[in-house]
Amino acid sequence: MEKVADSFVSVYRDGMDVLSDLLHRAHARNALVRQLIQRPPWALSFTGPPPLTVVAALGGHAWVRLDDADLAPVRLAPGDIALIGGARAHTIADDPSTPPRAVIHGITKHVVAGGEGAAAARRSLGPRTYGDGLPGATVMLRGACELRGEAGVRLLGMLPPLAVVPAGPRTRAALDLLAAEVARDEPGQDAVLHRLLDLVLVLALRAWCTGPAASSPSWHRALADPAVGEALRLMHERPAHRWTVAELAAGVGMSRAAFAARFKSMAGEPPLTYLTGWRMTLGADLLGDTDATVAAVAREVGYEDAFAFSVAFKRAYGVSPSAWRRRAR
Repeated sequence: MEKVADSFVSVYRDGMDVLSDLLHRAHARNALVRQLIQRPPWALSFTGPPPLTVVAALGGHAWVRLDDADLAPVRLAPGDIALIGGARAHTIADDPSTPPRAVIHGITKHVVAGGEGAAAARRSLGPRTYGDGLPGATVMLRGACELRGEAGVRLLGMLPPLAVVPAGPRTRAALDLLAAEVARDEPGQDAVLHRLLDLVLVLALRAWCTGPAASSPSWHRALADPAVGEALRLMHERPAHRWTVAELAAGVGMSRAAFAARFKSMAGEPPLTYLTGWRMTLGADLLGDTDATVAAVAREVGYEDAFAFSVAFKRAYGVSPSAWRRRAR
């Protein structure tokens, strides 16, 4: 059998949970972290951002609005975190009515001519820190990162276009640490910031999954249920195993009927439907990231032959595995 890439063999040596598995496979990369210190009136627009953006208010409040979605702006109080998924253009401002002082596309900043505060919008106060830095200013952190493959798509599927995580002691501690490091310029600083942004992201996602605003039913809400969460862990730990509902039920100490009903009510779909979707996610990323044959990928994700895998894959993605690979590359 052709060996698949090492990054896609089991990641459960230390008992990794489902959310950790998804984050590991999505592998946020090319992280960009900036501190923004602005006095009212101020507004910054971001166009063409990466798939996931994290915005946090440290001191003062700010408003976040999506520029390409019909959603009301949301207000961030100190310590609140906004998660923006799907590479959506957005504006951060002191007030929803304030016009943009600058437009940032990727790492390029275009200052709006003639606007009050335009000079402050481009002023550098230190490494990765911009604004005027005067008393009364709002202090913000903004981090953006790319996500890999269909695992990244699945991770973004947990979130609405704009999700707000209220301030909490754990997320605030992580934000304070990130803020303390963002203005430093020492060896290995980018690696430190990347990992701290990962920490903020994980804490925010975990808080969102268990919070009242998260969509229900959905698999990420089901992680908090002992039986359903354990069944999800088992399927992630051994996606190629020929799971049956009865075996999963036995593994979590429930009867088959009670488990099947509980899983569907909590996760929004039957257990084996979830398993098929996860196998297709793994298969899609293996096809894009490795040179393994379709038959080898099929075996890796639990199919005995390439034909059965190809049928299931085309049903999920609308194209054959070979066509998917060509498109991914």
